[in-house]
Amino acid sequence: MDLSENNGYAVRMTEVSKSYLMGKVEVPALLGITLEIPRKKFNVIIGPSGSGKTTLLNLIGCIDAPTTGRMEVCGQDIAALTDDRRSDFRARNIGFIFQNFNLIPVLSAYENVEYPLLLTKTPGRERKDLTLRMLEAVGLGAHKHHRPNELSGGQRQRVAIARALVKGPELVLADEPTANLDSKTGLSIIGLMHEMQTSNHTTFIFSSHDRQVMEQAEAVFEIRDGRLVEPHEPPRGSQS
Repeated sequence: MDLSENNGYAVRMTEVSKSYLMGKVEVPALLGITLEIPRKKFNVIIGPSGSGKTTLLNLIGCIDAPTTGRMEVCGQDIAALTDDRRSDFRARNIGFIFQNFNLIPVLSAYENVEYPLLLTKTPGRERKDLTLRMLEAVGLGAHKHHRPNELSGGQRQRVAIARALVKGPELVLADEPTANLDSKTGLSIIGLMHEMQTSNHTTFIFSSHDRQVMEQAEAVFEIRDGRLVEPHEPPRGSQS
């Protein structure tokens, strides 16, 4: 999708709020968020637990819709989409990486990576080529027939990265992607994601508490109590 008319921003939000009903009580999760997240960058959302990071990612990922405010993702006004069109937009334009990997346990590494291409009805020959190429890119070509329980945590996260990138999305969202990895494995996964982001010119948006992730950030957004804190520079040592 051409973002040239979107001034180089993958996400634009104007006075976006999100509330949830808990019984009969309305509980605010985000309050008046206005931000612009640059495309083709390594972006990180930080903040304490319960601050609204995951809610923000769910809105950006078109999993949920804002209660109020205007929101564009990859140049698309999300409010203008029906539920079905929003699902199709998400399937074609957004990849997801989760801290718990969220792989399908009965499928092999190959089948897990292939799965998003089945959803977008990619033709068989192209689907095979893309899947194999992406598994090689993350260093798992020799493990393509292994199921998740036969892989280490780092290998499972590599499968998840390959699955997120295989369809060539404009945007990849990663919710605490290193939380369940030891520091050495986490660092290698961050390096791989940074390499893939650069080579594929993909916009990455993370939520994270991991300083190793923050140090790789090109833009940092901080959320506290559902509100955006004034943008600040990435931590020293980041590679922008």
